[in-house]
Amino acid sequence: MNRRLTYCCVLALFAAVVLLRAAETLRVVPLVDGRDVVVTLEMADAYTDEVKETISSGLRVTFAYDVQLRMEVAGWVDRSIATVAVNVTDQYDNLTRRHSLSRTVDGRTDDAAVTEDDAAVRRWLTTLNRLPLCATNKLERNREYYVRVSARKQPQRTFPFGWSSSISGQAKFTFIP
Repeated sequence: MNRRLTYCCVLALFAAVVLLRAAETLRVVPLVDGRDVVVTLEMADAYTDEVKETISSGLRVTFAYDVQLRMEVAGWVDRSIATVAVNVTDQYDNLTRRHSLSRTVDGRTDDAAVTEDDAAVRRWLTTLNRLPLCATNKLERNREYYVRVSARKQPQRTFPFGWSSSISGQAKFTFIP
């Protein structure tokens, strides 16, 4: 009887983890824009009440995005064409009630802003518009590619057994110049 109860508890825990991860979705849209491949990302469901509470407490909140452009290779490991690491940060000041926002791309500061608007903070953390990945001269004509994105929140809640709360998504496209 105890063994059956243990199996049921483990199964329920696993189902809860799957449901929590399914609640957050990552939309990935790759585009070929002239001479560059750009990607737009949206993770609208990630701005949860927990994130809002963390921000209002004054803790620094960072959404880290790892973006890879990869080429499908039949019968072999897919080849990585380009990789971009983006960190989007919000530091809320309880005294002035202002959000200091910053975005770094591959370790370099890309943009910064100060705002009091919560909707702007939500967009800043959960959306990346037209992020450049690479030049199209690195791509082969009529070839299948895909953009794979892994996103995680920091500070992040970790699940039992070492499962992390990262979200991933991908989108395929064929390069036709």
